[in-house]
Amino acid sequence: MTAKSSAPEDPSPMPPNDASKVSAKPTAPKRPRKRRTPEEIMERLLGAASEIFAQNGYAGATTSAIARRAGITEAQLFRYFDSKAALFHEAVFKSLNEHFVSFNTRQLGSEQDGVGNRDQARLYIDELSSFLSENAQMLMTLIVAQTYVEGNPQGVAGIDGLREYFERGAAMMARRLSDEAKVAPELMVRVSFAAVLGCVMFKDWIFPPGLATEEDIRAAINDFVIDGINANHDPKL
Repeated sequence: MTAKSSAPEDPSPMPPNDASKVSAKPTAPKRPRKRRTPEEIMERLLGAASEIFAQNGYAGATTSAIARRAGITEAQLFRYFDSKAALFHEAVFKSLNEHFVSFNTRQLGSEQDGVGNRDQARLYIDELSSFLSENAQMLMTLIVAQTYVEGNPQGVAGIDGLREYFERGAAMMARRLSDEAKVAPELMVRVSFAAVLGCVMFKDWIFPPGLATEEDIRAAINDFVIDGINANHDPKL
């Protein structure tokens, strides 16, 4: 007697897998990755360096972190700059100098005929305050690097645009001041700049919330600097 299989026979067995009958989906050809131009790499590199130096200072910034932020390898970074100091000079020092040169150029073309000395000075100080606010991070990075890092790149004193600003300011004051000025114009222009710079760079420390509005602070800085300059050639003071 023949034994029956316990498993029921499949009435519709699956046909064997026939690879020839399976239609494979065509794969899209891979697009070749667009290579960045040297100009694009340089732009990304300088942008990343500015951010990293601002966040970590000169000593805390590393070339590996800058390369990662720029999306390149550290080896690529050193094809463009042979040292961190050279990269710092290009990304922070040179950039800040260009901003100062641009500021000086704008000021040369912004002097308005028929505007009184005080109003002209107020406009100039407002422009200077805005300029320093926009570039406060780069300035702080450069100041810290110059102060705390031995063998650091060229510091604030080497910025040609700032030196030009002082020379132009001193010449302008010399034209307006009398020979009896208590403070020499080349010194007064630096003291005035320092007053504006300090108020801008350390605004959060000096002016706590609720003390005064932004407009009141600006007006106080203007009056302080302008009155100080005017008092410099007033023989009664």
